[in-house]
Amino acid sequence: MSGVHAEHPEHVSEGASRILEAACTLFAEQGYDAVSMSLIAQRAGISKANIYHHFKTKFDLYMAVLMRACRDSGGLVQVLLERNQSLAPALGHFARDHLQRLLDHETFSRIILRELLEGGRQRGEQLAQSGFNASFSRLADALQQRRANGELREDVDPAALAVLLIGANVFFFAARDLICHYSSVDFAEDPDRYLSLVLDIILHGALPDAQPKNQQDP
Repeated sequence: MSGVHAEHPEHVSEGASRILEAACTLFAEQGYDAVSMSLIAQRAGISKANIYHHFKTKFDLYMAVLMRACRDSGGLVQVLLERNQSLAPALGHFARDHLQRLLDHETFSRIILRELLEGGRQRGEQLAQSGFNASFSRLADALQQRRANGELREDVDPAALAVLLIGANVFFFAARDLICHYSSVDFAEDPDRYLSLVLDIILHGALPDAQPKNQQDP
């Protein structure tokens, strides 16, 4: 890929940035297969040749968009790596920052959701390689360190906990326009309250403390 360094997607020219913005919006709206380079050029207000100056193929451009969506996500994990905050508030800060990022960057978030639903296993591998695997591994490693320090139960799988935290946020982002119409849901418009409820269940469980362990297993 000429013009854009995959390792540092933030280091792009003004022209490449315009292309990425246009491509991001179109990919989120229509999906990868339905978007042509001509359409991206039209949306960006440049020539198609100019796109190829920065990105050799549509797939290169798409991967650059995905990497931009992943950019800075590793910084969210920093709160879990800091030793001056106990695990419960650290998890709360991470979860709230992650959900706010999903909500603030809706176009990027919708691209990732579309890719997860429509891309298949091969594109899932490419998505992981674009930077998400590194970010997830950093989160799992941070939780692993917390477990080693005795802040998590020894039988808690750090990767499973990471998936649970991220999955709860992704579901809220994807389904909030639906669950807001559920009569029993009163937190669809209040992300902070939603996360407080979810984190309470994650940290303290859903079964009564007094229930014997042999009755807790299904």
